[in-house]
Amino acid sequence: MRITELLQDATIDLGVKVNSKEEAIDHLVDLMVKGRNITDREEYKKGILAREANGTTGIGGGIAIPHSKNKAVTKAGLASMTVPDGVDYEAMDGEPSDVFFMIAAPAEGSDVHLEALSRLSVILMDPVFKDSLLKATSKEEYLALIDKKETEKFPEEAAKEEEKPAVQEEKADDGTIRVLAVTACPTGIAHTFMAAESLENKAKEMGITLKAETNGSGGAKNVLTKEEIENCDGIIVAADKNVEMARFDGKQVLQTKVADGINKPEELIQTILDKKAPTYHHSGAAAQEDSAEGESVGRQIYKHLMNGVSHMLPFVIGGGILIALAFLVDNQAINPANFGKNTPLAALLKTIGEQAFGFMLPILAGFIAMSIADRPGLAIGFVGGALANGGYTFANIMAYDSAKAVSSGFIGALFAGFVGGYIMVLLRKLFDKLPSALEGLKPILLFPVCGILIMGVVMIAVNPVVGAINTGLNNFLSSMSGTSSILLGAVLGGMMSIDMGGPFNKAAYVFGTAQLTVANAGPEQYAIMAAVMAGGMVPPLAIALCTTFFKNRFTESERKSGVVNYIMGLSFITEGAIPFAAGDPIHILPPCIVGSAVAGALSMAFKCGLPAPHGGIFVIGVITNPVQYLISVVVGAVIGMIVMSFTKKPLNK
Repeated sequence: MRITELLQDATIDLGVKVNSKEEAIDHLVDLMVKGRNITDREEYKKGILAREANGTTGIGGGIAIPHSKNKAVTKAGLASMTVPDGVDYEAMDGEPSDVFFMIAAPAEGSDVHLEALSRLSVILMDPVFKDSLLKATSKEEYLALIDKKETEKFPEEAAKEEEKPAVQEEKADDGTIRVLAVTACPTGIAHTFMAAESLENKAKEMGITLKAETNGSGGAKNVLTKEEIENCDGIIVAADKNVEMARFDGKQVLQTKVADGINKPEELIQTILDKKAPTYHHSGAAAQEDSAEGESVGRQIYKHLMNGVSHMLPFVIGGGILIALAFLVDNQAINPANFGKNTPLAALLKTIGEQAFGFMLPILAGFIAMSIADRPGLAIGFVGGALANGGYTFANIMAYDSAKAVSSGFIGALFAGFVGGYIMVLLRKLFDKLPSALEGLKPILLFPVCGILIMGVVMIAVNPVVGAINTGLNNFLSSMSGTSSILLGAVLGGMMSIDMGGPFNKAAYVFGTAQLTVANAGPEQYAIMAAVMAGGMVPPLAIALCTTFFKNRFTESERKSGVVNYIMGLSFITEGAIPFAAGDPIHILPPCIVGSAVAGALSMAFKCGLPAPHGGIFVIGVITNPVQYLISVVVGAVIGMIVMSFTKKPLNK
């Protein structure tokens, strides 16, 4: 399906003026409504915003391609607009975006629109063509430009067949394809094809023959052949998800992010040509394990841990907030010992929340193990996490009493996840020696039975030790008071601002949420979670305040973006500060860290407590000492703003 078949006059608007990313999205969604492509505007917009939350679709070069595959879409379609003055769309290159294409794809049915999308991604890589779109004065001219460029880049199949011999002869004259590439992103819609086109264009400029395989939502296209892999100099794998790596065994392989394929094509190609990429050795294990080649041990551990945490968080947040709501709607006076379940509604909320919470540790362990050993590791890690949560030991398995068992908690689940994953890796290596006739038995019988048995024995054996460590840590935290607890709050609050979504931020947040999993969690544990959230709310708020009261420190687009950070900060979305921190880390990060540390320390000093793992201002009703908590956050944000006003100097007129 051609691009011009998905565009229509009603969904094109030229010379638009918008002042923010949100306004740009709203305008494009309105065009979709005019084109009758969607039935529910808000549902479709929600899908667009959810995609943006996973990473900007502002791909750089002035281009943005927001998209959503959504149940509100009745037919596949495109909406497009030009914004001559540009608008800050949080693009990858930090520059304003001025040419927009929004894609609407039905949740069910054919993916025929993806072919048109891949074409769109390719033709927009031509800066001359992109500028011609920006200068178009009528919708007819706009459509004609797209149609002409699409025909030029993608002639009809018959014409392609006629040209194939010439292309093959050109490659034959060259000898072989020197560089191969594989591109892939989690959604597989735009970035996959942009990276491929960027690499191919740069290779042409360098006089190098390059072939790129795209792993998009419509499946793998332009697949690399065995002969091409054998004869090439090396392979660039620009991917944010797992791709088939076994075929590259023994070849020079450079693994990187899909964004690097778009923004650093020459650097990647030159690394292959200079033979500086590592030689890839396939282990016969999981794709995740293979992708660890060349990565530091710390980076591998972080990736495995984050895989577990990312899958665990929905259970933490959903269950935690439901439990917090149960306390909010309950009447403690009825029976203080049964607080949270004294009324039918409270009992309903708390029961559901507790069940969700019960899955946290098994999910954490299961997906850590899966990250290490692929799907066979999931069941092993899941069982290990459940045993850690239950506190099973050889001393109590004959007469188990959950009330007396000592759970090894979060630490035990971490142990189970990593050990379970490597148990599976070991089993895979051991079973490689079995006859090939037994290959089919491995995933359905040998791996789960042997893996779960070994994992169970290991966890039951170590639970007493890990449980004692977990209990000791909880007792230590419970004993902290005065200066020591305030210092802990300052450290945790500051960590939330050091890298905003990076390892330090995640470590602090995971530590805070882990306290909520403690059996009979109380004020000490809730205080830690409160300090963590306070620290995370400050950076966006400090930046928003600074853009409001010290306007001369920021550009016009930054001031407009700063307003959004009021909402982000109050919602405990620290990532709202990332565009500012990334653009000027030296002057933005230190004030944010100071403000967050102050907020965390004050929250501890005021003995504020939070039984929910998220929610920001919207869970203020369940926070202990809510007024003091608001004071902590506001004071931290104001201090951050004041420090920022000194570190960030006025802009030159």
